[in-house]
Amino acid sequence: MSEQALRLGTRRSKLAMAQSGQVADAVRQVTGRPVELVEITTYGDTSREHLAQIGGTGVFVTALRDALLRGEVDFAVHSLKDLPTAQPDDLALAAVPVREDPRDVLVARDGLTFEGLGAPSAKGTARVGTGSPRRMAQLNAYARSHGLAIETVPIRGNVDSRIGYVRSGELDGVVLAAAGLHRIGRIDEVTDFLPVDTVLPAPGQGALAIECAADNADLIAALAELDDPFTRAAVTAERSLLAALEAGCSAPVGALADLLADGQIVTEMRLRGVVGTTDGSTLVQLSTTGPVPETHDQAMALGRELAAEMLAKGAAGLMGERAH
Repeated sequence: MSEQALRLGTRRSKLAMAQSGQVADAVRQVTGRPVELVEITTYGDTSREHLAQIGGTGVFVTALRDALLRGEVDFAVHSLKDLPTAQPDDLALAAVPVREDPRDVLVARDGLTFEGLGAPSAKGTARVGTGSPRRMAQLNAYARSHGLAIETVPIRGNVDSRIGYVRSGELDGVVLAAAGLHRIGRIDEVTDFLPVDTVLPAPGQGALAIECAADNADLIAALAELDDPFTRAAVTAERSLLAALEAGCSAPVGALADLLADGQIVTEMRLRGVVGTTDGSTLVQLSTTGPVPETHDQAMALGRELAAEMLAKGAAGLMGERAH
């Protein structure tokens, strides 16, 4: 390969720059070529509106994809949970690297856990910030069933400004993704790791997507070195569930596929899904287990099967407006 630098398109946020920098290092290692970061501002970065209002799915992705299609960058790195579920024909999802911790975490005042924050003995109702209807639905449902006094407050902004609400005393806690805090080196500020039994993450949470033009066979082959087949199968099943529920990434849908092992041997994949009303009064939560998918189609089928069961249990009515 020539020594011409590969251009990696990235959002400008601290988190995007951190995860793109990590991918750039890995791509340099597998290709032996220099990689330069090209910063691109997206509508999702400049808009002050709530994500759910500006269309949720894809607001961070569109500008990066446009730059790819125009040939201004050679490849792009996305947080996989931001990607719309339909993949454009002219772009290839060249690699899904090994996934970071998929869990959600709490950063709360006084080092408190979620239980401690909402305990009846605590002073008044604890205000917990999140911009995600999925997190609201599950946190409120958990608080309801465990007698915790929690109120969820819609917020947005980058990690600094979200944690700033807690440091300033405006909020008692905020819920964020563990993966993002790991990638920017702030995981030590977490006061509680929320078990996936309490809050199922967003489909694809903790995973990255590396995308390039579908006709760039050499680059696709080089990037494929970074692909983790287990992570790809898991996120494909999760996103298939999301697509089959006809829900965008601002819908209150949680999903997680994990591998079940017998000793060192991976035997099966379990897929869990949840959808609920944001006040937590109603949740539909189901899981299914099957052989580890060996093809894209098998992973897609796993997601569709669980979605069908959830729809049969009334999931559709819980998601508000269905995206068409």
